[in-house]
Amino acid sequence: MYQEKSNLINPETIVLIVYAIAVIFLLLLFVIVFFIAFQKRKNKLLLERLEAKQRFEKELANTQLEIQEQTFKNIAWELHDNVGQLLSVVSMQLNIMLTKAPDSIKEQIEDTKSVVSETVQEIRNLSKTLNNDVIQNNGLVRSLKIEVERFNRLKYLSATFKIKGEEVYIKSEHEILIFRMYQECLSNVMKHSKAKKLNITLHYKKDELVITAEDDGVGFDPLQKTESSGLQTIKGRAELLNAKYLLTSEVGKGTNLTLIYPYPDEPE
Repeated sequence: MYQEKSNLINPETIVLIVYAIAVIFLLLLFVIVFFIAFQKRKNKLLLERLEAKQRFEKELANTQLEIQEQTFKNIAWELHDNVGQLLSVVSMQLNIMLTKAPDSIKEQIEDTKSVVSETVQEIRNLSKTLNNDVIQNNGLVRSLKIEVERFNRLKYLSATFKIKGEEVYIKSEHEILIFRMYQECLSNVMKHSKAKKLNITLHYKKDELVITAEDDGVGFDPLQKTESSGLQTIKGRAELLNAKYLLTSEVGKGTNLTLIYPYPDEPE
């Protein structure tokens, strides 16, 4: 009987054990809650820092684009007002020379006058494509069409321009960014591709605009890190548009630039 009683656990001991377990449980719970709160705070700070960095980079990119657009506008004014006027004076001088020149050189003067007149017109057309106010007034479709027509007149290559689907409203700021991307693309085609044909297509789909520019030039190996500043600029503008930028090329088989621009949920 005495042996059985000695084996019984004292109730006070049981209470102490329960208290000890409860305290340990509460401590563990506190540590877990504290750790979760700490991680949430840490993640929030990291997210805020990332968002602040992204805002800064976007503002910096926007500022750079504004400076670039203003530079383009200044160049456009200089071309139109100064260079264009100087060439117009040259054309008038040629007219005066034409009335006094002997018949043997009149044909040459006429040819020179024709070249100067064409140059004046092309400078005016170029100045329009550099001025974002003109692009804003013309819209994306007409601006691209004018640029393609200019290339065809200069006879660098044979360019075509096609539109698929029903045109969708895009705010002018985005239209200017898209146009500048493809203006840079056309410049790269002219300088590097040695292409004979260039096809540009605007496909207005239900939720997105897909623009492709495909040439039959010499192409290049995309795996080689030879990206020009122009391609970097195109990428930067695509990021500002929240658009997908795809560049595919193969040596001897030309290059394809595709921009997939998702329509904003609520156009501004």
